Amino acid sequence: MYRFRFLIVVVAVLAGAGLTAAPVPLALGAAGPGTAAASGPGWTSSVAFTNQVASSPTTGGGYPVPPGQTFPNPGTCRAGTLDSNHSESWIAVKPGTEDLVGSSKFFFENYSKFYDFYLGSYNIPNGTPAGDNQVQGYDCISTGTQAMPPSWTDVTDPNVAFDTKGRVYQTTLPFNAFWGGSTLHPDGEIDVSFSDNMGRHWVKGNGGVPLEPPNHASALQLGHVEDKQWIAVNAIPGSPFQDHVYATWDVINGPTTTKIRVAVSRDRGLSFAKAITLTSPSQSGPVNSSSYPSIDAAGNVYLGYESDPVNGMGPSSVFVTRSTDDGVHWGPFVRAATFMVHSLPNTTFRLGIPESFAASPTFPGHLYVAYETWNGTSMDVEFTQSTDGGLTWSAPVKVNDNADAPGIPTDQFQPEVAAGPNGAVAVAFYDRRLPCANDPSILAADRGRTNFCINTSLQAYKDSGSGAVPVGGNARISKFGWDPEQPGQSVGGLTQRVCADADCAVGFIGDYFGLAVSSHNIYALSVSTHYPSDVTADGGGPVYYQQQVLATVPRPDFGAGF
Repeated sequence: MYRFRFLIVVVAVLAGAGLTAAPVPLALGAAGPGTAAASGPGWTSSVAFTNQVASSPTTGGGYPVPPGQTFPNPGTCRAGTLDSNHSESWIAVKPGTEDLVGSSKFFFENYSKFYDFYLGSYNIPNGTPAGDNQVQGYDCISTGTQAMPPSWTDVTDPNVAFDTKGRVYQTTLPFNAFWGGSTLHPDGEIDVSFSDNMGRHWVKGNGGVPLEPPNHASALQLGHVEDKQWIAVNAIPGSPFQDHVYATWDVINGPTTTKIRVAVSRDRGLSFAKAITLTSPSQSGPVNSSSYPSIDAAGNVYLGYESDPVNGMGPSSVFVTRSTDDGVHWGPFVRAATFMVHSLPNTTFRLGIPESFAASPTFPGHLYVAYETWNGTSMDVEFTQSTDGGLTWSAPVKVNDNADAPGIPTDQFQPEVAAGPNGAVAVAFYDRRLPCANDPSILAADRGRTNFCINTSLQAYKDSGSGAVPVGGNARISKFGWDPEQPGQSVGGLTQRVCADADCAVGFIGDYFGLAVSSHNIYALSVSTHYPSDVTADGGGPVYYQQQVLATVPRPDFGAGF
């Protein structure tokens, strides 16, 4: 087994002065906030922020992959470490506090090559990471059985949301490996889990019964495949639907049809009403996916989702729909934006979800959509909004304000949008405007490359009742750019790169990352491979795993009123 300690690096930079302190390694579990100025080459605004590594060593149940196979065998689950790569994340703020719970993929031991992972959660009281753990109820250790289910080889797609009483929820997708000749069945189901102690311990909701039961269909068969589940909770005090929980997910029925399903709990997750199919071809086309539910200040629940053309011929769209009666009836289905899907240049990782959606907890009917679109030479992030409950939408505006050198376009992609108290709105995105640094965490072949290494950028907005307007320009909120080809090392003869396909030609950095807004801060939980582990790679040197880094940006630093 593998046991890893990660160094939390503190970097102190005097805002506006450009004075950088030397990195200081801290003991595992110590708080490691460092302040930094967000200004830098290519960024127009500067705000103070801190970066803290949230992921830390933990243990749990999982499946090793036998030599010569690309998938695990039934009955072989055992205790092990979940301390290698941590891809893809989400984060939520407990209402009225600065306490957070995050969630991400935790890869099992040194088997990242085989897409071998579970969900884990982060306990972050008062904005400081205090530990992480496997989400219980889906592995042989926490369930006490090798039976499949309740033990699964993988759990995917992190998402979290709080109610007003401090319970945090997530819709989960446990599944069994279906690749490489595996015959493991059933292949997946949709569940809900909740925690009453800030993500340290989770129990299954709905009486332990799946919201969408197994259908013995694999992702290769495309017969009835669940995917991209999400959660929202009505945390509006005084709403008639206060603390009601809304779970959504996709069901893929063959290569040309994907529908979105919705289930509602009116007793804080203990039970759910029978799920309904929300979308149909007459509403927004036959291929609908990646739904984001969100609640506005009036307690109405909205759903923003991606609609794709059959066989990828033509542009994709973001559609938004609304329910004013607690998820019973929905409509109309309105196209909020149109965008072009395109692969990124200089990239071997899989491109993630192109859109994000949020409703305002301050103003009823105020809605925000951020999405990526190909402009012919590079990827841009665009923003549109509605102030009438999604009936009409503003003309899209470009969010990223980079000024690229002639002939050297850069990509800004994978946007997230979040709305918080007092009209605050934030859009964060991955950003390749800065060349790769000459840094030990960057592979030697990638140092100095343009449009390659990744930072996280933030654009703040303020909605004072007439719609969201930008506050300043883009700000960098990652102290270090990171190499998406890391980890480029191997351990025990296995590459530690996260692979999204069987031959490892396509990498994985996560399909999305976390963004949340509290009364006092903007929080982003995103990937970085900058921070070295103390695992020694084959041949020597540390392994640069994907870690989850919490960026904290104080709202007052954007100016009075924000």
